[in-house]
Amino acid sequence: MTPEATVDAFVAAVERRDLAAAATFLADDVSYENVPMQPVTGKAATIAVLESFLVPANDVQWIVSRQLAGGTTVMNERVDRFLMGSTWIELPVVGVWEVVDGLITLWRDYFDLATFTRQMENLPTS
Repeated sequence: MTPEATVDAFVAAVERRDLAAAATFLADDVSYENVPMQPVTGKAATIAVLESFLVPANDVQWIVSRQLAGGTTVMNERVDRFLMGSTWIELPVVGVWEVVDGLITLWRDYFDLATFTRQMENLPTS
C-alpha cells in the first residue's frame, strides 16, 4: 500500500468512526500533533484523542480538496466536518503525514482552534 493509499484508508476509517480499523494504520509510536494543541505519542493515545471527537458526533466527513504525496510524505487540505446533534461543525485543516512500511508514524494537523471553539460554543443546547 502506498503512503497516499494508507492515508486515504485511514481517513475512510475515521469517517466511518471505526476506531479499530483506524488503529491498524498507525505505528505503535505514532506522533499525533494536533497543532495548536499538545502532541500525543503512541497508538493508544492517538485513538483516545480521536475517540473524544468521533464518539459524540452523529456523522463525520473529512472532505479532502487537495492532496500531494512524495516519498513517505502525504499532505492534504481538507474540511473536517462533525455532525453534532443537527448542526455541522466545520474545520478547515491542513494535514501532514509520514508513512513508513504502510503505517502512519507522524500525523500533524494544522487548524485554527478558535474556529472550532466558537462553533462548539454556539451549538444548540436542546
